[in-house]
Amino acid sequence: MELRSYILIDSMQPQYAALTGILLQGDVPVEGMAEVFMELAPASDVYEMMDAALKTTDVRPGLLRVEREYGTLEIHGFFQEDVQVAGQEALARFNLSEADRWKPEVAAVKMVTGVDAYEAQLVNQASKGGLLLRGQTLCVLEVVPAAYVMLAANEAEKAAHITLVHYQPAGRFGRLYISGTEAQVKVGRDAAIEAIQSLSGQVRR
Repeated sequence: MELRSYILIDSMQPQYAALTGILLQGDVPVEGMAEVFMELAPASDVYEMMDAALKTTDVRPGLLRVEREYGTLEIHGFFQEDVQVAGQEALARFNLSEADRWKPEVAAVKMVTGVDAYEAQLVNQASKGGLLLRGQTLCVLEVVPAAYVMLAANEAEKAAHITLVHYQPAGRFGRLYISGTEAQVKVGRDAAIEAIQSLSGQVRR
């Protein structure tokens, strides 16, 4: 068993919850809920993990997906303890804990100040969140494994008055796009980086 990612969101922020509700395929989460997201291999083991989680506490399933290499699941609920216990019980089914997950890394951080109107429109075409406006500052944060960008997005919104433009939690790198004033974007950026760097896990090369 390979635990690529294990993420606990303590309290989903308004923009993050709204965007996550668009991206998920199952039960829709709302602001204030807690969330656990897992990514593992072999992919088909995700079915047994979801079964264990749903039979443990009162949580709701937002995602259950099997891809070529990894299976992913998401659960959420109004009580953080319920969500946390359900996630831990799912891991325990395979004798795993949070310590077995991959340790995430920040791969890149890019800042663009005074965004041009045409560039803003191009970014907006590919996003599902808030709108990037002309003259704002845009920050793009890349994280590996990709799913950890979810934690980065929620913590950035929690720390600063920013617009959550988009986050992409799949692929080789996860990407977070936030915008706003330069000062607020820097605060959100730093909170996101700190959240990623503070997580424990197995270092993979």
